[in-house]
Amino acid sequence: MAGKKILMLTGEFSEEYEIFVFEQAMHAVGHTVHVVCPDKKAGQQIKTSLHDFEGDQTYTEKLGHLYTLNKTFAEVEPSAYDAVYVAGGRGPEYIRIDPRVQRIVRHFHEADKPIFTICHGAQVLMAVDGVLKGRRCAALHYCEPEVRLAGGIYVDVEPTEACVDGKLVSAKGWPGLAAFMRECLKVLGTEIRHG
Repeated sequence: MAGKKILMLTGEFSEEYEIFVFEQAMHAVGHTVHVVCPDKKAGQQIKTSLHDFEGDQTYTEKLGHLYTLNKTFAEVEPSAYDAVYVAGGRGPEYIRIDPRVQRIVRHFHEADKPIFTICHGAQVLMAVDGVLKGRRCAALHYCEPEVRLAGGIYVDVEPTEACVDGKLVSAKGWPGLAAFMRECLKVLGTEIRHG
């Protein structure tokens, strides 16, 4: 099977684990991941954030590493990709209002292609009419009211688990990356064999 092409949507201060870990794992099994940010070009960098759960009432946020984008946002042609992935963290909060980002997500929804989202990434899906309507979706629990308002069915998975609804794969946050990526690979038709 030929590797798939995955488009990753990020913004400044997207969650670093959800960028780096997802991209490297997908590359390791032969897929191509193009990571983009609105109004940025290949070779430019974004700042990432690191969210942690340290016993406070909410998560803490620290500055992560710089990430060098490998694709120019303005050159993205959604029809050239097999799936779209929205990383979580702070980035989704502002990229979701960009009509170009909304058009990209709408393409994947209307074409019935895989859509992957983790943590706050669901905020981008909420911004596009109909994407979550009647669909089961996990996200960081602070996004539950928004998932419901967008017509979705919020699924309160364990932090280390993922939710699958057809070609929509979602999870609460980076502690669930292993389960999340495993389900993404299944949806992509990727088989990993141990011998």
